[in-house]
Amino acid sequence: WSYIGYWGDHQIIYLLKFLEFMEDHAPGKLSSYFDKERFVYANVPYRIKAYLDTLKNPKDTIEFDHELDQKIRLEKESSGADGALLRDENGNIYTVTFIEKILATVLAKLSNFIPEGGIWMNTQRPEWNDANNALVGNGVSVVTLCYLRRFLSFFKKILPASELEHAGISTELAVFFNSVSQTLKSHRHLLSGKMNDHDRQRILDGLGEAGSTYRTHIYSRPFSGSKQAVSLEEIGQFIDLSLQYLEHTIDANKRPDHLYHAYNLMTPESGDKISISHLSEMLEGQVAVLSSKYLSAQEALMLLDSLKKSKLFRPDQYSYLLYPNRDLPGFLVKNSLPSAAVGQSTLLTQLVSDGNVDIIEKDIAGVHHFNGNFKNANDLNAALNELSKTKYAPLVEQDKKQVLQIFEDIFHHKAFTGRSGTFFGYEGLGSIYWHMVSKLQLAVLECCLKAVDEGESPEHTGKLLAHYYEINEGIGVHKSPSLYGAFPTDPYSHTPAGKGAQQPGMTGQVKEDILSRFGELGVFVNDGQLHFNPCLLRGSEFLEEAKIFEYVDVHQEHRQLPLEKGSLCFTYCQVPVVYTLATENSLTAIYKNNTSTTSNQLNLDARASREIFGRTGEVVQINVQIKASTLR
Repeated sequence: WSYIGYWGDHQIIYLLKFLEFMEDHAPGKLSSYFDKERFVYANVPYRIKAYLDTLKNPKDTIEFDHELDQKIRLEKESSGADGALLRDENGNIYTVTFIEKILATVLAKLSNFIPEGGIWMNTQRPEWNDANNALVGNGVSVVTLCYLRRFLSFFKKILPASELEHAGISTELAVFFNSVSQTLKSHRHLLSGKMNDHDRQRILDGLGEAGSTYRTHIYSRPFSGSKQAVSLEEIGQFIDLSLQYLEHTIDANKRPDHLYHAYNLMTPESGDKISISHLSEMLEGQVAVLSSKYLSAQEALMLLDSLKKSKLFRPDQYSYLLYPNRDLPGFLVKNSLPSAAVGQSTLLTQLVSDGNVDIIEKDIAGVHHFNGNFKNANDLNAALNELSKTKYAPLVEQDKKQVLQIFEDIFHHKAFTGRSGTFFGYEGLGSIYWHMVSKLQLAVLECCLKAVDEGESPEHTGKLLAHYYEINEGIGVHKSPSLYGAFPTDPYSHTPAGKGAQQPGMTGQVKEDILSRFGELGVFVNDGQLHFNPCLLRGSEFLEEAKIFEYVDVHQEHRQLPLEKGSLCFTYCQVPVVYTLATENSLTAIYKNNTSTTSNQLNLDARASREIFGRTGEVVQINVQIKASTLR
């Protein structure tokens, strides 16, 4: 079951990418599922604790239901994979609409939304970057929030295109939806400025209790099977309101240097308050906010200019680190208490005076240290509890909170991220993680295309594109083996400081690189039609001499295609596409029966596009003539 619920940010952004592709290739297909009860829930034997228990100890929030696990395994033996699906009170596999599945996904995230903080990472395995997994409990993700913003923007766009007015959702989910919606509505006035810690907790309380009530209900009894109609207009209004909260939080996480926070820390304070503190800059945060499609071209450019000047830029590889490199102090240096801190605590002062080393010790140089056996605050707390059984009981009662705070001030355990703050390899300090660099490249490509679509000034678009190609040149495939530290034609996981590229393998980086390359070539699908708009393509890509292009067609036959000087060729769904420079744009599609069609529009109609997507072999070649003035 360990694969269930992992990678909180990926649950949103990777699902969304597929949905975006689907809508582009088959417009209206998604909306046709809005009211179709063809979707199911997995019956996962994990139990997320109630909201108040989570708030009390956010690092211990999941319990495993061993009895349910055994029951599901027996079901799978008799009915296969269907045995792991949730059933209704009549024992039937419970089916719901596409609208319900999407709402359930969104509400799961929004019920953990902390205003100006992000999405609370309290489920023990929270994000893609497991080098940061020690943030579990107190960590709050701006990364997931940015992807959620793009997710909701997508549905805001496709909802009005549906002819439906209503869709059915489970009565239980409707209660959850209404509770979250009401919480957001009743605090909408707070979006006009910066929130205080008290208001922040009030909002989280409303959202968290809504999610908790829903979970507790579903855990204790099956879905009733009762459905409630919800209007698409109401869902649209909910999306608009949610976007206001998410965008308010993105704005609140802009740093003075125009970069954005990636992860924050939440701290429950006395008096029903939740405070937010920030961690150092991370590349993930910049990729996420660029991918959110929220920033204007000018804001994206300011971010990229700042990124190039930041501690995340690594000049020797002309690329970007996941986190800034830093020198880590040794334990004896870190575990040193200022004399003033000791003097402020009557308990610590008395222990030192008495020579009691259960909590604190003074070395021969006069420097105070906490007991070196303490691994964390729990160990200190246990030692204080033992001390409370002695003559020090009144002082422990008086100073316990203060001593625990001094311990946190010394070690900053709440800000401990995991490997990312202690290792120097893998996804650690001073290390380039190439998959994230390729994610950055794709995000910047999307910003360039957005700038072109929105008619931004050539100056802004050109500067964005300069950043794109600089990032592209920094990726391994463009480097010499001596600089890259490995054969550059292979994808590698990471490059630590002082070493070449490490861990070869088919990393996730490859898919972003492929998507980026098609973006450079100007290949797009919109409204079910294949479009060519090489607005970012460089003139240097075209051949300086005639060559033979070799490819494998849809029938798995090896083919050769002569290319003239000044042309460029690639395949799309195994169909060769030949670009040549001309004075006017035109497109010619050549079919297998030797007929052809020509248009001055650089797109194929829906029928021809479907033939290509389906790899039917009907279209055997596409020739695109491009005005030379459109190239970079």
